[in-house]
Amino acid sequence: MQQFRSARLLLLALLAFVVPATMHAQFSLGISINVGFAPPVLPVYVQPMCPQPNLMWTPGYWAYSQDNGDYFWVPGAWVPAPYGGALWTPPYWGWSSGQYGFHGGYWGAQVGYYGGVNYGYGFGGIGFAGGEWRGGNFAYNTAVTTVNVTIIHTTYVNQTIVQAGVVANPNHVAYNGGPGGVQHAPTPTEQAAAKQPHTAPTSFQTQHVAAAKVDKTAYAKANGGHPATLVAAKPLAVAKQAPPAGMKPQTAAPAKAEAASAPKSEPKATAKPEAPVAAKAEPKAEPKPEAKPVAKAAPKATPTPEARPVAKTETKPAPKPEARPVAKAAPAAAPKPAAKPVAKAEPKPAPKPAAKPVAKAEPREAPKPEVRTVAKAEPKAAPRAEPKAAPREEPKPEEKPK
Repeated sequence: MQQFRSARLLLLALLAFVVPATMHAQFSLGISINVGFAPPVLPVYVQPMCPQPNLMWTPGYWAYSQDNGDYFWVPGAWVPAPYGGALWTPPYWGWSSGQYGFHGGYWGAQVGYYGGVNYGYGFGGIGFAGGEWRGGNFAYNTAVTTVNVTIIHTTYVNQTIVQAGVVANPNHVAYNGGPGGVQHAPTPTEQAAAKQPHTAPTSFQTQHVAAAKVDKTAYAKANGGHPATLVAAKPLAVAKQAPPAGMKPQTAAPAKAEAASAPKSEPKATAKPEAPVAAKAEPKAEPKPEAKPVAKAAPKATPTPEARPVAKTETKPAPKPEARPVAKAAPAAAPKPAAKPVAKAEPKPAPKPAAKPVAKAEPREAPKPEVRTVAKAEPKAAPRAEPKAAPREEPKPEEKPK
């Protein structure tokens, strides 16, 4: 009986490497290995920060080695999605007829049934609450996942979906059913996801399991159920795979959309240089201030020639006609009053208009000397000459006949 069981397990192991990927994925839904004792409880650990976009979290789990007859811990790791839209369904242990059977994990369009085991970080027991695909980019629900937000910008927070997918597991049990196991039957959604085509783990995931298998510290007998390496220090390498039949990857569409949108943004940038062209056209309005100095120059030239000839012509002819009609007896008195007003009137107004227009604006001070010179010359010359000459000439001839 023992030999038959060993041969059966060997046949299953060979089929895991010989059958195609899609067949292997379908086969992984069944039991690949049976163990007579339960796996250890799930250790509690902290999820490392997701360092780059489109990485999927694959939680750690207990695997079994027939060579050593013991469970060993496979550390949790960030794994690049093998294709756009891929979601990981983790493996689990299920109790049946006194045996604990192992159900392997797989990639697919939806997260299937994993026994209701609460692995944490989005895998609460039912479905997946750690994120969703949005047009070729994976958006992370930071309510349950830890990501580097300086590099990853597609994030959101949704506590409702987290609470709806949590199965109570206070004892961190690593298996479904049986004594002390998680009691959760598959939902209709999980049953439908199980019937869809799936893809096997990537080659780097297989290597990751093989590396944990040869690590002696990973076995439960050596670490007492507390492995030293709980999570992988770095993400696994990229291994692109074709999506399962009937599913189109979501990475091709966003790449074409970005390329199509790139040239549209270029004409917007070229429209900006039009602003400096309009700025150059503004200085053409400078001819307006040129017209202003021309208007100012005209009044400057007009007052200067008018003020000078008017002052000279009015002062000179005024004393001359008054001195000529006077009698010959008064030639001595006539030149005296004529010389005094002329000498006093000319030096006083001459320096004032000459000094003021030079220091200040000529158009404002030019009209002032015109009014002052005309007003001073006419009243001073006329009253002084007539009263002085009249009384002196009349008494002289009257006194002589006496």
